[in-house]
Amino acid sequence: MSRIDFAFGAADRLRMACEVAGKQYAAGRLLLVYTQDAARLAKFDRLLWGYSATAFVPHVMADDPLAVQTPILLAQAITDQALLNRPGCWLLNLDLKIPPHVEQFERILEIVSSHDEDKRAARERWRQYQDAGHDLHAHDVSSRGAGKTKR
Repeated sequence: MSRIDFAFGAADRLRMACEVAGKQYAAGRLLLVYTQDAARLAKFDRLLWGYSATAFVPHVMADDPLAVQTPILLAQAITDQALLNRPGCWLLNLDLKIPPHVEQFERILEIVSSHDEDKRAARERWRQYQDAGHDLHAHDVSSRGAGKTKR
């Protein structure tokens, strides 16, 4: 089963996702960023280029020819076996639903804002992950403090 970390209370979900992607890149980790929402993925792509004046986060769409050489991949679908077979790849879920093939990823990161729709969808994903037997962890990031609890 996968370890799933929920970061609750993010002031700006996509901005925090950029920070997470930057940290994963700096740590030398492979990361797949997923959402079915094309507009959300495009906005995230744009934000990665300018969320920090000093950050550089190399990223491409998962179907780009450079995907095999790029540590951060953006995807609207997870169907390619090459994506699923990248050892040590983590998944950053920006969708409101559980992504497909979660069992293929060592770790899944979920960022939840304080918006009602986002919180409702996150609670449902939490229940579904829990019912499937995944290792769930909750982190309160509302004050950017280290308020960690395991559930």
